[in-house]
Amino acid sequence: MEKVAIVILNWNGQAMLSQYLPSVLQYSRDEATVYVADNASTDGSVELLRQHFPEVKLILLEKNWGFAEGYNKALKQIDAEYYLLLNSDIEVTHHWLTPLIEMMDSHSDVAACQPKLLSIFDRDSFEYAGASGGFIDKYGYPFCRGRIFETVEEDNGQYDYQTDCLWATGAALMIRSKDYWDVNGLDGRFFAHNEEIDLCWRLRIKGRRIVCLPESQVYHVGGGTLPKGNPMKTFLNFRNNLTMLYKCLPDEELKSVMRWRWFLDYLAAWEMLILKRNMGDFKAIYRARRAFKRWRKDFEADRRCIQASRVIKTIPERKDFSLLWQYYVKGRKTFSTLPQ
Repeated sequence: MEKVAIVILNWNGQAMLSQYLPSVLQYSRDEATVYVADNASTDGSVELLRQHFPEVKLILLEKNWGFAEGYNKALKQIDAEYYLLLNSDIEVTHHWLTPLIEMMDSHSDVAACQPKLLSIFDRDSFEYAGASGGFIDKYGYPFCRGRIFETVEEDNGQYDYQTDCLWATGAALMIRSKDYWDVNGLDGRFFAHNEEIDLCWRLRIKGRRIVCLPESQVYHVGGGTLPKGNPMKTFLNFRNNLTMLYKCLPDEELKSVMRWRWFLDYLAAWEMLILKRNMGDFKAIYRARRAFKRWRKDFEADRRCIQASRVIKTIPERKDFSLLWQYYVKGRKTFSTLPQ
């Protein structure tokens, strides 16, 4: 069994691999084995890897399984104590792995951890997809230390301390293989978006810890496959977030939260149409609500299993306030100004 397997899931990411894979090899090869799992790319990615990066172990998948199931298919072929799921558009830094490995080795109750994510385009600012550790509010809206909705903070060291969080970013996620498979991995039905939040929430329900370690830092491009404003991204985010809530919410909160989300989702849809003149996202939210309603019954067994595994009733990293209220009404647009 290997100690650490860094696994980069790739789909038509030849340019990203060419630019950022060298840093991964330079700063990781002494502590980990690097894999690229390819989701049936057609852009020359595989040829690039074979010709220029022969030290990388290549896993070829027969079709584009998406982020979630692509990782499940790939990780089943890897025997390692720790997996590190890494996006192809990540630039890593010297000794970035050491704090992550040390945390996992010394804290058996930690299932997963992440480094601090900074933006490649503005290296003094956090990056949207994970920043310095992820949380969710009462109604399932995710936010981070360093990013709330579209407000991304500059990194002035304000979150340079280790903290438990609800979710670690899928852009750079170290997780114990045992914990990964104990909860059956990422939910492949999600395809992409919210899958790492769902995974980490299921682990927190079982009493396992998720930690952000800002002494490890990486730089992330972000939004490479589906950029912001893409209706498919909106559809997946809304559908998968609702599904995650259905699976993970405690019994006593399920009906109330889902009623509120019905109202808030349709409010968001009409805001997209009336205020932003965005017909694509308007339709995407409606389609997401319909899709969730159609497939909700497929997750009934998942919900029963997750609730039966519950060790923690109240998870402190799931905040008992409305992020929308705090952000838009109270004007609290940074993590440090939110109720603690």
